[in-house]
Amino acid sequence: MKVLRTPHMERCIGCYSCSLACARSVYKSLSWKRAGIQIRSSGGISTGFEAGVCLACDPAPCASACPTDALRQRKGGGVIFREKLCINCGECAKACPVDAIYFDPEWNTPVLCIHCGRCVSFCPHDCLEMVEVPKEKKNAE
Repeated sequence: MKVLRTPHMERCIGCYSCSLACARSVYKSLSWKRAGIQIRSSGGISTGFEAGVCLACDPAPCASACPTDALRQRKGGGVIFREKLCINCGECAKACPVDAIYFDPEWNTPVLCIHCGRCVSFCPHDCLEMVEVPKEKKNAE
């Protein structure tokens, strides 16, 4: 199982190419606000940028907070989002410890990284990568 990581954010120039790629290919939108990866200034133009992205928690607090199982724990970390089950309560966004879920007030739905990797190839400075999650070692009992 692969997850999105942002190991080279010191290279980021804030072009939003990754966010726009996600918005277009995953969320069928032309707004970088509707993207699973959010690029933000880390304090000013000279201080660089940071990526607001799902950390692939396991267990995922957002999935635990979801009353309808619209967010379900994904093996290896992160969640699977089943939009048809979502009642738009916003509990997932409130439960996310890193504010990686944007609750879109216009569409009344959560927007989050699904670790699909579609954004990676759009970054002109290779700030992003998909990383294989090591399989858990079974405890010998």
